[in-house]
Amino acid sequence: MSVKTNKVWIISVSLIVLAVIILNNLVRGDWGDLTGGFANLIKFWNTELWPPEWSLIFEAQSEPPNCKVDVGFFCSKAYTGMLETLKMAFVATIFGFIGAIMFSSFAAKNLVPKSVFIPTRIFLSLTRSLPSIIWAIIFVIVVGIGPLAGVLAMILYTVGYLGKLQYEEIEGINREPLEAARAMGLSHTETVSKVVLPESGNTFLSQLLFMFEYNVRHGTVLGLVGAGGIGLHIDRAMELDQYNHVMTYLIVIFVVIVVIDFLSLFIRSFVTDETEVGNSSIFTVLLPANISQKLYRKQKDQGKQS
Repeated sequence: MSVKTNKVWIISVSLIVLAVIILNNLVRGDWGDLTGGFANLIKFWNTELWPPEWSLIFEAQSEPPNCKVDVGFFCSKAYTGMLETLKMAFVATIFGFIGAIMFSSFAAKNLVPKSVFIPTRIFLSLTRSLPSIIWAIIFVIVVGIGPLAGVLAMILYTVGYLGKLQYEEIEGINREPLEAARAMGLSHTETVSKVVLPESGNTFLSQLLFMFEYNVRHGTVLGLVGAGGIGLHIDRAMELDQYNHVMTYLIVIFVVIVVIDFLSLFIRSFVTDETEVGNSSIFTVLLPANISQKLYRKQKDQGKQS
């Protein structure tokens, strides 16, 4: 075993031991709360969570908002709530992505001077320093309860989160294209549109798809503070101790996230050679990234041999 490997093992074990010590300090050495925990979970599952209330998916709610379709599914609480969450996530992702590109181009130190990128980075750090749910609470106070507060919260967080990823990606661009752009006298906007976007387009697309999935997941949570979406139904169900209703909404969210993940895999196949949808299956979406990558390489090698 090499010296480098030994160092890695020593550091890893030390971090694990430190984490255990800190965890023991957090629980104050009292691990009695874990006694019977699994049994309590099974009991709660059998008595409160299962079976779910399927009528929330297939039957129209008593007072559907502007629902003019006779099919109960399209007027159900699960459908209308999830649809509102998807709308919120889509709008927030698009506007947040555009804002992130604008700010990241002024935060990359290879595009602008220090007097510009430092203040911009401080602003991006500020927007992502608070979780989106905290921003949602602030905007609920400002604009009131409803989906607008959730959209504004997700836009702000998306700008900060993607902005950091994007300016780091921009700083990794080869120097030659940027120096050529300066030699040609291109403006900042022209450099971004003609050099940065073509060089980092695939990465930006992956970030866009990831952020949409992220906003869908977090959009379900924002409803708990009155920011609209399916989370609002979850909050009301929890207040009434209707946990089988909560289970129904969670199943819907899980299915939608898996579908979005699979669709993002399909979309990426049009812009990158690293993913082939024809060789992928829905199961690869559920696997860890490293395992999915190994399966893809194995399938690719088999395709070459055949």
